[in-house]
Amino acid sequence: MTAALAATPHDRLKRLPRPLLWALAARLKTLSLSLTPILAGSVLAAAQGHGRAGVLGAGLVAAAAIQIATNLWNDAADAENGTDLEGRFGPPRMTALGLLDAGAVRRGALAMALVAVLAGLWLVAVGGAVFLALGALSLALGYGYSLGPRPLAATPFGEILVVGFFGIVAVAGTAVLHGAPVTPGLIGHGVFLGLPAAAVLLVNNHRDRASDARSGRRTLAIALGEGGARLLYAALVLVAPVGLALLAPRCAGALLLQGLLLGGGVLLSWRMWTTPVSAALNRLLVQTALFQLGLFLALAASAFLCG
Repeated sequence: MTAALAATPHDRLKRLPRPLLWALAARLKTLSLSLTPILAGSVLAAAQGHGRAGVLGAGLVAAAAIQIATNLWNDAADAENGTDLEGRFGPPRMTALGLLDAGAVRRGALAMALVAVLAGLWLVAVGGAVFLALGALSLALGYGYSLGPRPLAATPFGEILVVGFFGIVAVAGTAVLHGAPVTPGLIGHGVFLGLPAAAVLLVNNHRDRASDARSGRRTLAIALGEGGARLLYAALVLVAPVGLALLAPRCAGALLLQGLLLGGGVLLSWRMWTTPVSAALNRLLVQTALFQLGLFLALAASAFLCG
């Protein structure tokens, strides 16, 4: 057997450039989960004739920085708490493998939180004190997701928080910053775009149910059991395109996209149902994030082609 074939995943990762190790720790593959709702809120506001220069850029920077900070805190905290154990099915964690120092990763998370604060201050100047409170709460939840005496990642409430902040707050908040009024339809768009983001977290926790249970976590996937988690995932990815279609203007192009997305939701549900709890679920994480991006494209098509 050649040395290349005998090399372990740890050995292969050690050969990567350090910036790429940081990119893996930041989990950039699913960064669209925080960027898509900002884009959606901007599109919904623009469709109503509202727009403010800089809101889109500052919103994207703040949202991405908060997600990266949360992921870095999680990478360091899970290693220190013993959550990333041998035999886990998820992508490699840089701190747990000893490829990045926990202190350095925490400082990286703080640096990204500072970037979020700087971008957020511009948004606060536009939107007022309520956005200062929302930004502070978002950063606090990002920190508390993995750290503190009772990390949110260990509870069944993670998916609810994702719908609230990666959906309602991000979509409606962005539209309001552009000058659009808050309406039930705007809140609905936030809910339905947040559902696939919650589905990504559900797949992650479904995959890690064994290691999470060993470390004392009680995630929603563990509480529901394997069958219940699969059924909830199907509900999340099927309700989202149906809900957005009901809120959107009707025209042939948009209806075609919405039909394709509903079919995509059926396919994702089948894959979740038939894939065993294993590393094979990692592909479903990225596919679900792309599904959310597809929902945004259908939303944009409806807003501008059918409006």
